[in-house]
Amino acid sequence: PMRGAARCPYSYEWLETAAAVAAAALVAAILFSAVSAVEADESSLDVPPPTAAEACAASADPTGNARPLNVSVFGNPLCFMVVSSDSFLEYLSRSGPVGRAVESINAVLGRAGVPDRSLLTEDELVLSLVAVIMTLVAYFLLFGKRHVRTRNMLAEELIAAQQQVQNLEEALLAAKAQDIQSAAAAKGRKREVRIFMDGAFDMMHYGHMNAFRKAASLGTKLIVGVNSDASITECKGAPLTNDQERLTMVSGCKFVDEVVPGCPYVMNEKYLAYIIEKFSIDYVVHGDDPCIVDGKDVYAAAKEAGKYQSIPRTEGVSTTDIVGRMLTMTTDHHLTTDETTEDDLSVISTERPLCEQSKFLTTSRMVRLFSQGMKAPEKGMRVIYMDGAFDMFHAGHVSILKKAKACGDYLIVGVHGDSLVNRVRGSNLPLMNVHERTLSLMGCQYVDDVLIDAPYRITPEMVASLNIAEVVHGTTCDDDGEGGRNYDDRYAYPKEAGIFTVLDSPSSFNISTIMKRIQENQQRFKAKIKKKKLAEQEYYNDKYGASSNGFKI
Repeated sequence: PMRGAARCPYSYEWLETAAAVAAAALVAAILFSAVSAVEADESSLDVPPPTAAEACAASADPTGNARPLNVSVFGNPLCFMVVSSDSFLEYLSRSGPVGRAVESINAVLGRAGVPDRSLLTEDELVLSLVAVIMTLVAYFLLFGKRHVRTRNMLAEELIAAQQQVQNLEEALLAAKAQDIQSAAAAKGRKREVRIFMDGAFDMMHYGHMNAFRKAASLGTKLIVGVNSDASITECKGAPLTNDQERLTMVSGCKFVDEVVPGCPYVMNEKYLAYIIEKFSIDYVVHGDDPCIVDGKDVYAAAKEAGKYQSIPRTEGVSTTDIVGRMLTMTTDHHLTTDETTEDDLSVISTERPLCEQSKFLTTSRMVRLFSQGMKAPEKGMRVIYMDGAFDMFHAGHVSILKKAKACGDYLIVGVHGDSLVNRVRGSNLPLMNVHERTLSLMGCQYVDDVLIDAPYRITPEMVASLNIAEVVHGTTCDDDGEGGRNYDDRYAYPKEAGIFTVLDSPSSFNISTIMKRIQENQQRFKAKIKKKKLAEQEYYNDKYGASSNGFKI
């Protein structure tokens, strides 16, 4: 078989079925043989056979007048169990429903010509039913959860296949980058290879950052054009975030070398020539999903000029998916109380966190790719620490992280785990799971390292271990109640040690800002998401075939 080929989950089903049938036959045979043995022993006696209760009472009779029993019956444990249940079986055999059932069955058999000696008896019917019930119970205990095991096996194989696809895409991307570098060397060019990539980058997320990373790997410099509000509105509707907010997000990504504001959404030949000449662009890059506006390919001009390169799309995450999560957020999601602490294990939320809807598979390889350039702090560096949920990474986060980094030489950011965020902020938060939030932070140029699943309280041991010189926090927070909360407990040690500082947040932008904008245009966004999901489904069907069921890697 091919290496890595999926195993058929149904290849042993016939064997399990045969085993179940054999078990049923064995149980029935044992029961009938045991009863036959009992009846044979009792038939040798002159008096009518007693019930099990009478036999047990007689054997314990001190007068010695009890009828002697065949020792072989009670010496056999299996026969003893059968005889002990004789009263119950006899009761069933004499019951009205069993008698009527036997009469009905025998009436049918009699009309069919079955001899009287072969007709069904009450005892045979009861024993057959007991055998069937025991077989079904045994089958459930042994094989009843086979479908669960099959589903888990298929899920594991699917994850392995998806990881293999990601590895092959990265290998293909590396080969494409090598071809570009070789072509440049063949032309005698020693200068850098400059890559241009443009987009709306509305509600920018780690999927966009991964696209920047892939595009940057094709050359030596990455220049990113950010589409203007006007051009986006004209082609696909107004964006959630404005020009400045989107520029802040793109310029804060560590994979981007230069940002060009005000780019048109549709790139015509005139604008392409301007970009190539002004920024010395070698290739224009976009994802492998089609970008069509009014029936026209947005990158037709670049393709005709031989300046176009495609990169694999980051599957499993999209702005549509994230906005969809926000649309399903409950209106009473802020259930925070001042008494909430890390040790509070009471259930604040009655709903599943929205981050569980994520279909993105965060592999260790993806984390390594995003951690490129991250190094340990050198001796003598001033280490700054900042923690939080950093849910739905946005322009407000980038602004405060930039200010925090300016306080020292090395910035460590602690990202809280899903369960802690859910306890503190309540209901169905966080929107994005801890892996998604970690990748977003790792893609920010102001972050030097990330402490994953950071503790809620900062302890002396933690400060000493990370060599923290200062702990900072912003005045604007995503949680409505957190901004004015007393941090005496959470930051007790940093405040006592005199290393805690509250920074004035450069931006008032937070997750509530996004929520308000979505709620104000809820119907428009619902229609937009429905349309975008259909387009995404067509993309996945074209790429993987209809059998993919729309599952995103």
